[in-house]
Amino acid sequence: MPKTLSPKKAAAAKTRRGAPIATPTDLGAKATKELSGALNAILADVFAIYLKTKNFHWHMSGPHFRDYHLLLDDQGDQLYAMTDPIAERVRKVGGTTLRSIGHIARLQRVSDNDAEFVSPLDMLAELHQDNIQLAASLRAVHEVCDDNKDIATASLIENWIDETERRAWFLFEASRNADTGGH
Repeated sequence: MPKTLSPKKAAAAKTRRGAPIATPTDLGAKATKELSGALNAILADVFAIYLKTKNFHWHMSGPHFRDYHLLLDDQGDQLYAMTDPIAERVRKVGGTTLRSIGHIARLQRVSDNDAEFVSPLDMLAELHQDNIQLAASLRAVHEVCDDNKDIATASLIENWIDETERRAWFLFEASRNADTGGH
């Protein structure tokens, strides 16, 4: 025979099961809304750039195939590694995060590329611009963090800006003077 719970314990169990996700934070409701909104938009952009990077990695061709293929694989890994810390930061500040591909599509500001063929140099140039755009967006979110005194998120963003600028730099240098041997 199953054990019955006291009315108080039954009510507490029901509340736990039916309670909305609400992580306690000292940042306040306004800060939670602003920070989680800004971070979710960044997360959508990171997923969009990740998928585009993998798309270009999978469809790379030409004389520099190996170098570009490996570069984009490394960059895809870097981007994917950002996703969980961004999403977890949203939860830590009291928000909820992305739930689907559709949610990503609604929030992303980075353009998709569904072209059947993209030249290797155009791939690198497009990803370079996407990473430049991401760095600018990260800087804007850093300001939101500063306005809301969210030091922890700001600290993470500083590292993500550095990583994003490094990706942009590598993409730029890999495609610079490609037809002339770098001279």
